[in-house]
Amino acid sequence: MKRVPLVRLALSDAEVEAAARVIRSGWITQGPEVAAFEAEFAAAVGAPHAVALANCTVALELSLRALGIGPGDEVVTVSHSFVATANAVLAVGARPVFVDVEADTFGMDPRRLGEALGPRTRAVLCVHQLGIPCDVARIADLCAARGVPLIEDAACAIGSEVRDAGGWRRIGRPFGRVACFSFHPRKVITTGDGGMITTADGEMDGRLRLLRHHGMSVSDTVRHESPRVVFEEYVEAGFNGRMTDLQAAVGRPQLQRLDAILGRRRQLAESLAAALDEHRVLAPPLPRADARWNWQSYPARLREPFQDRQRDVLQYLLDHGVVGKRGVTNAHQEPAYAGHDTWRAGPGGLSVSEQLRDTTVLLPLFHAMDETESAELMRVLRQLHDDFARAG
Repeated sequence: MKRVPLVRLALSDAEVEAAARVIRSGWITQGPEVAAFEAEFAAAVGAPHAVALANCTVALELSLRALGIGPGDEVVTVSHSFVATANAVLAVGARPVFVDVEADTFGMDPRRLGEALGPRTRAVLCVHQLGIPCDVARIADLCAARGVPLIEDAACAIGSEVRDAGGWRRIGRPFGRVACFSFHPRKVITTGDGGMITTADGEMDGRLRLLRHHGMSVSDTVRHESPRVVFEEYVEAGFNGRMTDLQAAVGRPQLQRLDAILGRRRQLAESLAAALDEHRVLAPPLPRADARWNWQSYPARLREPFQDRQRDVLQYLLDHGVVGKRGVTNAHQEPAYAGHDTWRAGPGGLSVSEQLRDTTVLLPLFHAMDETESAELMRVLRQLHDDFARAG
């Protein structure tokens, strides 16, 4: 029996050589590799500007700070996301207002958003969960009508697309002020850790670059390459949110392979959808026609009458060598948020979010999956179907 992990990295000799190149250069912190990665990332998603950062949590927090959001303000977002989304709002002293999500996109429900916007709303933070585009066009229209800036948490969504004016538009060409990405090892492209903000706003681009580097008036590269002595100034209290050249160098070859990576993930997703089409226990997700997922994760849904047996299904998979994961967590159900008056739920409650957490099973899907692993995954899924059908 070959164990099938939830994810396995697909780093190549190109990444090894890129890291070695940086080490030999003697410049390993934020520098020319970061600048090149930013330019290439911006081009890949169709954004005018891209700002590399230490991770996506920093990206979210600095986006909020750059918009001037702080104590007394409210940010409408979703609870159904990795806890970093809500934590970034608390980090700037603001209050998250959680709205429910749509069951098929796992993303913010625009109907609930309209009801949740209030006099203290200073921003909306939507999430393209699991690489699945939320209904971002409708969300952006609502924000524009109310004059509220939109931040896209696109941590998982590099390569995902939505239909726009008859064509396809990649997530990262922002519908709002900024979009924030992650390069954590479970993402489609990884730099070990790391983040990126894309924006069409030149002023926002400059502000984010200032905030990520301690408020320093002159970058290290400009200062060190200048033929004249340059004294830097610290024009405001900033932060250390920098990405290193080592990280950027590892990300660049993967970015060049992005289309091939997406193609392999979509191929694997099609195989899983076929395997689950008439499965007794698990149902495949159903993407909308106006979105192309990058399949950062594969969210299968428990069918009736197995919707209360998530743990049993995950344990069965694990016992048979397949690593799965429960659905996306909800911040409001975590101990850190329980009993604290630091957040509130928007109108309509959070019942869909809570149901999705408990009825979703994330199955292995990664572009390094070989044919043996794919065949083993399919075999175990067939066995799960048979064994649970017999047990009832």
